[in-house]
Amino acid sequence: MTDMDVESLPDDAAQLKSMMKQLIREHQLDKEQLEHRLAMLLRSKYGPRSEKLDPDQLKLFDLGREDVDETGDEPAEEDDKPRPPRLGHGRRRLPADLPRTRVEHELPEGDQQCPCCGKTRKRIGWETSEQVEYEPAKLYVIEHARAKYACGDCEENVVTTPKPAQPIDKGLAAPGLLAAIAVGKYGDHLPLYRMEEILGRSGLSVSRSTQCDWMRRIAELVNPVVSRMKSEILASRVIWTDDTTVPVLDPTQSKTKTGRMWVYIGDLRHRYAVFDYTPDRKGARPREFLGEYSGYLQADAYSGYDQLCDHGNMTEVACWAHARRKFHEAKDSARVGATHALNLIGQLYGLERKASKLDAAARRQLRQKHAVGKLEAFASWLDQQSVEILPKSPLGKAINYARNQWTALCRYTEDGELSIDNNLSERTIRCVAIGRKNWMFAGSDRGGQTAATLMSLIATCKLLGVDPYRYLRVLLTELPRRQTDHLEEFLPDRWLQAHPEAKLTDHGKQK
Repeated sequence: MTDMDVESLPDDAAQLKSMMKQLIREHQLDKEQLEHRLAMLLRSKYGPRSEKLDPDQLKLFDLGREDVDETGDEPAEEDDKPRPPRLGHGRRRLPADLPRTRVEHELPEGDQQCPCCGKTRKRIGWETSEQVEYEPAKLYVIEHARAKYACGDCEENVVTTPKPAQPIDKGLAAPGLLAAIAVGKYGDHLPLYRMEEILGRSGLSVSRSTQCDWMRRIAELVNPVVSRMKSEILASRVIWTDDTTVPVLDPTQSKTKTGRMWVYIGDLRHRYAVFDYTPDRKGARPREFLGEYSGYLQADAYSGYDQLCDHGNMTEVACWAHARRKFHEAKDSARVGATHALNLIGQLYGLERKASKLDAAARRQLRQKHAVGKLEAFASWLDQQSVEILPKSPLGKAINYARNQWTALCRYTEDGELSIDNNLSERTIRCVAIGRKNWMFAGSDRGGQTAATLMSLIATCKLLGVDPYRYLRVLLTELPRRQTDHLEEFLPDRWLQAHPEAKLTDHGKQK
């Protein structure tokens, strides 16, 4: 109710009582919403980011603990097979493929004498230990010497051996240096001014503006490969997608504007990750990328995806991790109801641990047999709570979110290739969130497109376990010398088949 003049209040006691009840309900709701916002702000600044569910809470409210998932990602259901022992915190054995240099240490001659008889002691073996050394990146100059020929009689008609095609024509940087800068910025999240300092310590002075131009040039070179990856993704039965913000310098003002970076990931037969930069978040942006795609689209609850699925050939698959997060945020104001919902969602994730070890057909069968019944019970609980809980309360908003997305949330049980959540794309697009904390912003919309192209290759390498530096170095060496109508061999997964030595080991996996 709005503020009103005292004189306008009714004289009837029943009406006054009704108005007071409504005012008290509104005041209580406003208080709960303010307390919820305060709790969320304090948790985001000082609290843990984990969404673990304390199992003791389930005992307190007599909710049981069947198949409870404590993390939202990893279900807590026990596996039939014994788990491998956890690695200790001690020193691990060094990789066998690291180069080794043997340094032998001999006793001084004075210490080789036996203290008993005075004779020289004989060496009976070696006691070895290992230590890791590090050398900074090594720069060297490639001097291209091109033979020149001329007629011996007329001393004319001079011809010079052509120089092999380079990633940047007449450019200073060779493929290895370009690959190192690209992986440094878009894989290791190093801003170009830090790369400038790193290269400077090795004896090379290259400004960040020059490096920025290099990145733009090689992005244009490799763009046909990324376009081919996009075509492969659009042939998938399932596409995972997500988006996040990117600050971009606005040339018309002395501040940044907000651009968007989208990621699209194909299924296991087309496991590529392609980023797409757009200057805004209009619903037309994913439509421009996806075109006439027909298949499953696994995403969050962004309304632009709803429009695509309502008016196209795409089928929406929602994310249980997003639904779970809503209930987790409501725990402070409605602990019993939110904890009960988290327990039910945990049971669904508990089934997914067992399902993850099965093929698609068996996974679907397991979900149909066990998950469908749990979802029906969950739906009944949501319907009951929607009548009793205030819709604008934190728990009410979580319930409404789940009910509004319910059909899409249950769709993962229809096909074994679908996922229970959209965490695959969220993990992949995390490189943008980490990167913008370091390089802060893109210099322009064109810079955002450059970042999207190079991130596509590096993120795909991460998904497939490919060394991104070795891949990019070969790509930037070979692509200028090849025809762009034969790009299959340059796709990261097919390139890895021909170069298995570029497979990342457990020690070389990116974070």
